[in-house]
Amino acid sequence: MKRKGSSPTMKDVAREAGVALGTVSKVFNGIPVGEEYKRKVEDAAKLLGYQVNTYARALKTNKTLTAALILPNTTDPFFSLLAGEVCKTLARRGYRMLLALSDADPDAEQQCVRMVEQNKVDGIIGLTYNPALEISESVPYVSIDRYFSPAVPCVASDNFGGGQMAARKLLELGCERLLFFRIGSDVPGEADKRGDGFQAACLQAGVEYEALRLRDEDGYAPFLAFLREHLREGRLDFDGIFCNTDKLAYHVARMLAELGVRVPEDVQIIGFDGIRRFGSEALYCSTISQPVGQIAETAVDILLQEDRTHLPSLICLPVSYVSDGTTKG
Repeated sequence: MKRKGSSPTMKDVAREAGVALGTVSKVFNGIPVGEEYKRKVEDAAKLLGYQVNTYARALKTNKTLTAALILPNTTDPFFSLLAGEVCKTLARRGYRMLLALSDADPDAEQQCVRMVEQNKVDGIIGLTYNPALEISESVPYVSIDRYFSPAVPCVASDNFGGGQMAARKLLELGCERLLFFRIGSDVPGEADKRGDGFQAACLQAGVEYEALRLRDEDGYAPFLAFLREHLREGRLDFDGIFCNTDKLAYHVARMLAELGVRVPEDVQIIGFDGIRRFGSEALYCSTISQPVGQIAETAVDILLQEDRTHLPSLICLPVSYVSDGTTKG
């Protein structure tokens, strides 16, 4: 038990939990230990009313215990989900998250970097669109979905494999005339590999396909015009569509409904991301789902590593197909 009238210490927690002081330190610093030991330490800390002094810990380690996340926005459901997962992952390690939004503007992204560097953060995770982004070598940086150089770790989903998976699934579901729709930045990124994987699978299967690739500033109107051009007597020239995001797949499904084309009876659609309505309910479409929680865990793990001499330059995490309403079966 702790001394009467005094605040509990880590030694008190270790004594109450019946574990070594080092085990208590590992638990409070987010270092993995056995679940039983972790439970004993957490129960003892709760019983004694012990709280980690993050200010003293920061002074001792010469860290701010703050990491920054730079995103284009939080209106896009995928970015919002990613922000939540990164925040929770950092919190489990005793870190706070500073969120900066750039609206995908390269100059704004550079300003975000300068701003968070001035705030003395311990590291930055960025999903950015500036290929010439300047990062101080003194601040650890992890990129999501954009490869910069071997010196900057990049965490991404298996975008190429996901594109292959989408094409093969549409063919497996009986589609014969395939179409690829893409909208996004004109700055090269890992997400571009979704279309590459789709094309590779079509070529391997000996199936012809068409594609329409647009930039964000082009908007969705050209997709509707394309669909109208390929509509003959109420029948679309294609029976399977892969969209590079769930957001695009959602809009395409609405366009087809306006044209009197049924989804999935006439045309089957697969998106990419795995976002859900209101965070945890139904998907917007059948999709290639990204492991957002794993992306966050991996990015944070790399960011907080003390030894940065042998960090991987690119980590691709596995994706999975999930059926929900826009495909058959």
